[in-house]
Amino acid sequence: MKILLTGASGQLGQDLQRRFALENAEIIALERQKLDITQPQAVRDAIAHHHPDILINAGAYTAVDQAESEADLAYTANATAPKILAEAAAEGNLTFVHISTDYVFDGKQSTPYRETDPTHPIGIYGKSKRDGEIAIAQVAQTRDLRYFILRTAWVYGSYGKGNFVKTMLRLGAQREELKVVADQIGTPTWTYDLADAIAQLLMTPDWTNGIYHFTNSGATSWYDFAIAIFEEAQALKMPLAIQNVVPITTPEYPTPAQRPAYSVLSHQKIRPFLASPPPQWRVSLRQMLAQLS
Repeated sequence: MKILLTGASGQLGQDLQRRFALENAEIIALERQKLDITQPQAVRDAIAHHHPDILINAGAYTAVDQAESEADLAYTANATAPKILAEAAAEGNLTFVHISTDYVFDGKQSTPYRETDPTHPIGIYGKSKRDGEIAIAQVAQTRDLRYFILRTAWVYGSYGKGNFVKTMLRLGAQREELKVVADQIGTPTWTYDLADAIAQLLMTPDWTNGIYHFTNSGATSWYDFAIAIFEEAQALKMPLAIQNVVPITTPEYPTPAQRPAYSVLSHQKIRPFLASPPPQWRVSLRQMLAQLS
């Protein structure tokens, strides 16, 4: 198994490398400086040079609030680039894997979203990711492309800095009180569990083209997620100054981009391809924090 991995320096990219090393896979890990995935010829040249079997796109524009004022950048990374990668994968007869998001939904449901539920993103980030999904499907309709798109949510990992867990640990070490939104519900997802799901799906021969959902199990609010982070960190004797976490509403914490109020994803479609159910989110949080400590 030879994998060409884009977005290799990100939190998911690094955990994908760690997970596929267990399979003795040959991984060509390319950061943005080594491969500009918005340039069709550069992508074709990389594939021609490395001759991979699988192309995994772990790169994306993920600055949700900044996307509202940088729409062109968001659409280039999240819609144009996936189309370019899908076309190149089809030309090279590669399996293509792309990562998407719960933000393609508007959050108005109260039951876990299935892959067949209508998308209705409410911000530029979600719209650009939705357009990337559509572009890949359109390539597959006209070309012989084997692919799957994996939607996930509330991702955090041991690597990189831009995730909720590391932000809470940093602020919790500096402040005695924090205010955290309590009326948005979703599922925290550890990047290593996400990487493991991708590996298991790829190594199962009978998956079919299309979209799959994967997150850790369970559901929580950002407020309860923060409480859990501090409780688990305290048990590991990590340095904390935090004394009080105050629950607030979304209107009390205005942001440039709207967030889905509810974005729990169903595991029904992907479950038959996994060796066991997705780990419960707090169990995985504990494992990740133990790594950090």
